Amino acid sequence: MTTSVVIGGSGGLGREVARRFADRGDSVVVTSRDRARAQATAERIGGATRGLAVDLAQPETILPALASVTEVDQLVLTAMDPAPNSLAEFDVEDAVRSVTIKLVGYAEAVRALRDRFHPAASVVLFGGMAKERPYPGSTMVTTFNAGLSGLVKTLAVELAPHRINALHPGVVGDSPRWQEVTDHPHERRTPIGRLVTRAEIADATDFLLRNTGMNAHDLHVDGGLLVA
Repeated sequence: MTTSVVIGGSGGLGREVARRFADRGDSVVVTSRDRARAQATAERIGGATRGLAVDLAQPETILPALASVTEVDQLVLTAMDPAPNSLAEFDVEDAVRSVTIKLVGYAEAVRALRDRFHPAASVVLFGGMAKERPYPGSTMVTTFNAGLSGLVKTLAVELAPHRINALHPGVVGDSPRWQEVTDHPHERRTPIGRLVTRAEIADATDFLLRNTGMNAHDLHVDGGLLVA
């Protein structure tokens, strides 16, 4: 049985990825900052799924929080804190928290689980299209997503022969954040004429995890928005 760990898997795209793994029979661990939420999500997903409390904003707690995870085939990190922040109204506390989660927390989670990786284990880190297309209030989101590009490159060297890649979704039309929004401007600009879906993001995650030729890459899943 494949053991898959989805950090940040209690909601959004992380939950979609975790459900995909569980549906095919994986043993799945989903995490949230809140233990009750993680456990409730695990129950809803079903199968061999369990929930753990892990707070990436407190990197020193990550290793003990993951102590019960004894083996890993697939590790996916989707957790984030996308609080709007701009230079004009810069919130230092929010900025430090968001960067800590996405860069320090991601790196520490990989480090904490590395000695439990099976020989063919691989990792996917979630970024986002703000890396390439900043928007009002995306100062820190753009910064930490760009930072993930550097993180996967250095970790690919340090984790070898294990693989690690970053996935950068565009606006996901059927996600809780966007499903009630009609006529999103990206729909008109994207060559495929629509927003990408949660299923497409989960499938792209699966591709990066299983394709043994993919390593140290940034994969943009945006329907071609970058060329529009």
